[in-house]
Amino acid sequence: MLRWAVIFFIIAIVAAVFGFAGIASAAAGIAKILFFLFLVVAVIMLIVGISAGTRITRH
Repeated sequence: MLRWAVIFFIIAIVAAVFGFAGIASAAAGIAKILFFLFLVVAVIMLIVGISAGTRITRH
């Protein structure tokens, strides 16, 4: 997911350089959504991993 966010960010930069403002803003918006979605999933997985690790060490 982070890879796709970077790809859309690069597309936004290239489109902005060539003057395609609409495409650049759309690609930047998609990149932003994917990045924040990645952060949410990463935090959830971190919490699940920590809780699973403490559950294993207790038994």
